[in-house]
Amino acid sequence: MIRIEIDEPTLARTRIAISPLAELICGLYLLRRNPEAPWPYTSWAARAREVLRTDPATAPVSLWFRLEGSYPDFLNPVPESPVPTLAEQLDQIRATPADLIEEQFARHYPADRVPDELVPYRHDRQAALNRLADGLAAFWDATVAPHWPAMRAALDEEVLLRARALAADGPDALLSHLHDRIRWERPVLTLVKPLSQSYEAIDKRLLLVPLIFSRGALSCSTDHPDVIMVTYQSRGAAVLAETPAPPVAAESDRLAVLVGRGRAAVLRGLTVPSTTTALAVALGLAPSTVSEHLAGLQAAGVVHRRRAGRRVLYGLEPAGVALLNLLGGDSAAAESVS
Repeated sequence: MIRIEIDEPTLARTRIAISPLAELICGLYLLRRNPEAPWPYTSWAARAREVLRTDPATAPVSLWFRLEGSYPDFLNPVPESPVPTLAEQLDQIRATPADLIEEQFARHYPADRVPDELVPYRHDRQAALNRLADGLAAFWDATVAPHWPAMRAALDEEVLLRARALAADGPDALLSHLHDRIRWERPVLTLVKPLSQSYEAIDKRLLLVPLIFSRGALSCSTDHPDVIMVTYQSRGAAVLAETPAPPVAAESDRLAVLVGRGRAAVLRGLTVPSTTTALAVALGLAPSTVSEHLAGLQAAGVVHRRRAGRRVLYGLEPAGVALLNLLGGDSAAAESVS
């Protein structure tokens, strides 16, 4: 467990941002954790491994396959704006001052036990930072850039929905429904992970960063003096898929037997209110198909439709929540595809 005790000023400063750099590094960890990446990452992972094997320009990113445990945040700094470009974040890496590196080394590696992989950042700082930034840029161009417009659209939808929840219901409601392995019991935010760490966030800013490549992995960055950054799984990973989602056996899914597999997927996708476009991206379905399912579910009284500015959000009626509680949790289909 990672337990973060959050005081009221920090909670009140909760914000949401997109980080292309964090997304890129999370993709590298996805490759490290999954020798056989599952759907919807399978095709992307195969292409990414081929790039790492054949393109020498990407060699510096092998750092993330060698580092053990937590690492200093200067390798993946907190974004300086809500929607930075990758180029801006790589410039941020290149500009890392020597005293910041030493400060973070002291925090992460007591008794000056800096891993061999990181020693160049102390003795040949600028050259090491430039090599790393160039390697990240090469890996991005070859593996993520072709998917980024669709990924960015999915992340924009995620940020819109979470920002609306934050504005309408406050940070308590937002944190309570952020992810099934994130628990909010005021004043403690718990990330359910196979390790034990505790932090205090006193008079800081809590920054939430959704990631397409997370695949349920959660992370917490604590080196910044003013910001504590928490990453979580964004919906929308289906934009990476080149094939449809594997079918679920209907006999093992009672909700699908009752309403059909497509409508069951849409119902499960509405555990967080969503637009038609966001649902289509998250589920890997055509927007027209999602619209048809939503119309049927709305007519049945299990889904409602609300306008939020220029967008229309769909959410579950109490009858829809009850239906999911009764029938929706007994199959693999209940897991989000993203």
